[in-house]
Amino acid sequence: MMTNEAIQEASPSDPFSMFSSQNSKIKYTYNKIREVKSYRVGELFSAYRDILWDDGRHKYNVSSFIGEIDEILLGERFSAFDQSTLDNLIGTLRQRGNSNATINRKMAALSKLLRKAYKMGDIHSLPEFRRQKERAGRIRFLERDEEARLFAAIRSRSEDAYRLSVFLVDTGCRLGEALGLIWNDIQEHRVSFWITKSGRSRTIPMTERVKEVIRLPPAEGRRPKGPFTKLSQAQFRAIWNDAKAEVGLGADDQVVPHILRHTCASRLVQGGIDIRRVQMWLGHQTLSMTMRYAHLATNDLDGCVVVLETPRSEDASRGNESSAFSSPLTAPSAPKPGKTSEAGAAKPAKALRKSSKAK
Repeated sequence: MMTNEAIQEASPSDPFSMFSSQNSKIKYTYNKIREVKSYRVGELFSAYRDILWDDGRHKYNVSSFIGEIDEILLGERFSAFDQSTLDNLIGTLRQRGNSNATINRKMAALSKLLRKAYKMGDIHSLPEFRRQKERAGRIRFLERDEEARLFAAIRSRSEDAYRLSVFLVDTGCRLGEALGLIWNDIQEHRVSFWITKSGRSRTIPMTERVKEVIRLPPAEGRRPKGPFTKLSQAQFRAIWNDAKAEVGLGADDQVVPHILRHTCASRLVQGGIDIRRVQMWLGHQTLSMTMRYAHLATNDLDGCVVVLETPRSEDASRGNESSAFSSPLTAPSAPKPGKTSEAGAAKPAKALRKSSKAK
């Protein structure tokens, strides 16, 4: 309770002045009062796109994602992005035929943008983003004969595009990672990727044919900055699409340049390389991304076929023979010292002792 002296000191014309009492001091100020503004999703993207995303294809994709979201929201302005707005947005995307994987990519871009706006004080609440359950789809990769036909068609159009294709399938790197290489990234038998999607650099050894395709033929004029800097993504994709149409793969929408990365991963797993090393080779940020290829590692299961194909009669005749797949719970145990079966040597020993006592 305030004293009379404190009440008298407070000026009636200044209600926000300092009040004091025996136990507390109360101060009122206008400093933290801010005007509440509202924004469109597109406006937030324009403000923070260059901060949150590097230039490149991913930034281009994010731009189209945010543009579609802004269109679905009808350009609505908001100071708080509530849960019902997010749920309606996801429902609309699903009605448009978007898969859960596509919805997750679009929501990841929106979440990143809204979290930045929230930290900057542009909006004052965020919804809960829940990842949609994705169905594991079939992973397409090139067979050896498909690779040979496709690469031959590419080579007939561009030697540089052919060299890049060989590099992509034997290193498993992303197209942008290969195009961003400079000569300093290639040392002796290894190549280092510094500009990666995950932001983590990695270094891998090179195959013999990769060593061959990174050697540029002698040419007059200035040496290019890197082994593949003469090509752009658009140029390579145009050559790729023409070549795949020529060899009869034009209708297969999964035969895109990224299939070379899938092909590399699949060959590593099928060749017996463990998943952890495949993860390191590809530069996956999480092991779950690499586990998409785990079903191809079937060599460890070959012994199961032997067991299943063994006739039951042969199983019975083998008796107590142990198997490589026997369980400690089901494997026959060795007889303990001093104990034998009815047909064992224990009874003769006992009979011998009785005969000795009779003597």
